[in-house]
Amino acid sequence: MKEELEILVKAQYPLIYLVTSEEERAEEAISKIAQLNTQHRRVFVWTVTHGMIELGQPRQTSQHNTVSPEAAIEWVLRQREAGIYIFKDLHPFITSAPVNRWLRDAIASFKGTEKIIILMSPLQEVPIELEKDVVVLDFPLPDMGELDTVLSQHLGKNQNRRTTTEVREKLLKAALGLTKDEAEKVYRKAYVKANKLTEDEVEIVLSEKKQLIRRNGILEYVEEDETINAVGGLEELKRWLKQRSNAFTERARGYGLPQPKGMLILGVPGCGKSLIAKTTSRLWSLPLLRLDMGRVYDGSMVGRSEANLRNALKTAESISPAILFIDELDKAFAGGTGSADSDGGTSSRIFGSFLTWMQEKTSPVFVMATANRIERLPGEFLRKGRFDEIFFVDLPNSEERQDIFNIHLTKRRSDISRFDLEQLAKVSDGFSGAEIEQALIAAMYEAFAQDREFTQLDIIAAIKATLPLSRTMTEQVTALRDWARQRARPASASVAEYQRLEF
Repeated sequence: MKEELEILVKAQYPLIYLVTSEEERAEEAISKIAQLNTQHRRVFVWTVTHGMIELGQPRQTSQHNTVSPEAAIEWVLRQREAGIYIFKDLHPFITSAPVNRWLRDAIASFKGTEKIIILMSPLQEVPIELEKDVVVLDFPLPDMGELDTVLSQHLGKNQNRRTTTEVREKLLKAALGLTKDEAEKVYRKAYVKANKLTEDEVEIVLSEKKQLIRRNGILEYVEEDETINAVGGLEELKRWLKQRSNAFTERARGYGLPQPKGMLILGVPGCGKSLIAKTTSRLWSLPLLRLDMGRVYDGSMVGRSEANLRNALKTAESISPAILFIDELDKAFAGGTGSADSDGGTSSRIFGSFLTWMQEKTSPVFVMATANRIERLPGEFLRKGRFDEIFFVDLPNSEERQDIFNIHLTKRRSDISRFDLEQLAKVSDGFSGAEIEQALIAAMYEAFAQDREFTQLDIIAAIKATLPLSRTMTEQVTALRDWARQRARPASASVAEYQRLEF
């Protein structure tokens, strides 16, 4: 993106909108670009507190009466020599008629000159009058090279140069997605807490990323203690995930493998779709970010919902490699292609923006989505190439139900030899994993109320008292199975059981 900025400056684009919160880094980059040109350009910076000041000069040297945006733009118009004029945080004023008009006059007068205005702000606010004239760029966060410089400076100051290449790489990767200032602060924090910077301090650096997610408000940093072994059955899906546990490493790139894009898990509610997504985070040793689509939608201002989605995706990319988890995708984007009457087209625009991002993203963000109602999903989501794979999670077969009972009983009792898992699996035919767990909990409550240990008969009684979803929603489950038969990959190892597709 820095190269793009340099090209735009050389091509004499009159108005550039640079979205960034790292003013100092951006100023350094712009200053270097100004010096690279054959005709050296002076760089000026405007703020509402100090007016227009030449970059690198004391604040007392502010140009006379340029504190107001209108006066500052008028001053720029009067300059005859080449220059780059940075306006910081002009977005609160840019929608007012006078400032808007002054900017448009400036753009018109810059033709054939070497003058450029760069609007620098952490928020993107472009009025419709300027949309045809402005180029919007996102200033990138520090890469591994820049972070390596920050880490080297810190290690040099603290005389702690004995850091292995492997530890150094882990410390740098842990800081990816942070600004230069945030990286400097978190390295100092780690050193203050431990008086060293080793592999043990990587978790301290990662904690800063968690703060970044919390500040975003739309993404949630999910921490899962369970491993993938806590998921009963689904052996084919687990095998697929284990094969790709090193998919985001440099070794995989050197082998010529592309980075995985994502996967869609369809299936009956309560069969472990969300749990498999959460445990994949531990399997792959990647942060798991849940995208809450409910928080994306904001009707307070036109364009705010789209901005929320854009900022959430940008945050996910900034801390990549990461897993972006969207639970119940069918609810999040239901009716996304035809929402003009219900919400003014907001859902449709959100849907289009997300699809475009999925298609064009190059960052290692793996999208893991789950869905229960396939008929609610827009067809564009399901075409080949959007996801690496679409898995169908059916109700567990007899062997898988035994596995599920074994997992939940082992969590609650150290010795489960008194339970007949085969019988429990037989009486729970048609039950989902979640329903099996709830039946077990109900049996435990029944025994606890009578001040005794729960038994096999308690579990069987609780199962018989439960009406599973497979019977209350038979038509929906059958329709989902019919759709998945030819279009999705079975998540269970037993293909014959999947192909049987009957209760």
